[in-house]
Amino acid sequence: MGIAVQGSFGSPVNARRVLVTDDSAAQRQMLAMQLARWGYDVAQAASGQQALALAQEGRFDIVLSDWVMPGMSGPELCRAFRALRRDTYSYFVLISAKSGTAAVADGLESGADDFLTKPIDPAELQARLHAGERILQMQTELQQRNRDLERLYDALQRDLAEARRLQLSLIPDTVIQMNGAEAVFLMQPSGHLGGDLVGWFPLEQGRIALFSIDVSGHGVASALMAARLAALLSGRSRDQNVAFLDGRPLPPDAVVERLNRLLCADQQGDLYLTMIYADVDLTDGTVELVQAGHPHPLHLSRHHPPVWIGDGGFPVGMVANATYPSVTLRLKPGDRLAIPSDGITECPGPIGDLGNDGLAYILQQNRSLQGEALHHALRSGLADHAGTNDFPDDISAVIFDYHGSHVTA
Repeated sequence: MGIAVQGSFGSPVNARRVLVTDDSAAQRQMLAMQLARWGYDVAQAASGQQALALAQEGRFDIVLSDWVMPGMSGPELCRAFRALRRDTYSYFVLISAKSGTAAVADGLESGADDFLTKPIDPAELQARLHAGERILQMQTELQQRNRDLERLYDALQRDLAEARRLQLSLIPDTVIQMNGAEAVFLMQPSGHLGGDLVGWFPLEQGRIALFSIDVSGHGVASALMAARLAALLSGRSRDQNVAFLDGRPLPPDAVVERLNRLLCADQQGDLYLTMIYADVDLTDGTVELVQAGHPHPLHLSRHHPPVWIGDGGFPVGMVANATYPSVTLRLKPGDRLAIPSDGITECPGPIGDLGNDGLAYILQQNRSLQGEALHHALRSGLADHAGTNDFPDDISAVIFDYHGSHVTA
């Protein structure tokens, strides 16, 4: 246990280990005795080599070293001492009869913290030691704060990982088989948490709703908004789902307008969202959808060129009285409806963003694929374009293949 004595500044000095290095036994012993009276735990070394060996075996808070010594000078010892792998910082003071500016500069250049000239004045020595004590104390406090930050960071990383797991649980399985159709859902946050959301729920026999949402921004706030939207568009409870009124499904324009009024009424921040909401009749392939600021859906047919659907529209949660006209199209057996987020169409690459044409090319190249194979091919195509699997924005998409069955859902 360390000894505490009263220092010249009127405050206790916690005992620290001090290494005194001097080839003169008399000078070394006098300095060591003075330091011991002040409460320091003192070790002695008769040469730079011996001092370095002691430093390799144990920890020293302060090193006082004579400048001129045979074999290894004080500055050389300082350089070698600084090169040792140490967990804590040590305060190094060089002692010399030299007092010129050049000598001081050379000593500091070697890594020394301070400089004392011979003969040593006890009051000056104690003042320099107190200065070293303050620096060492600040270093100790900084290390503790760094440890606290590391613990906080580790806890935050664990919380974010759990939040990511919970967020991904909000989306449906990668592939959903329906009577007469199949839906593939792709979602990959760019960080721990994302603001994209894709999903579906049944409306009534033979009808389903598909949606793709992109909340503005990134991180926790966007993820919390996406989680709230998942509850508002959940197929588990019609009473809480904004797509139903008195248990009956609303048309797409009414669903999006209702959601817009809700978000505008209680929006506390500056978040808004873009979305596609589609009402799909599985019996005849009729799709009625609303585009609210989201990238254009893509209609792929075996017999016609790709067609981009919609005119843009207002984002949701931005303009309280916005209206959202719907668009109707008819899917034939074998047709595909792709609903991408802007993380896909704006995915950067060496030759520029993927764009609508790039997405259409990837989907047409993989026209025969379905299910997990299609999901994998779409992600691989994006990675090939970007040159990496780490995308700068959340990516999400709904790929809906209509088979043409007239069996009700």
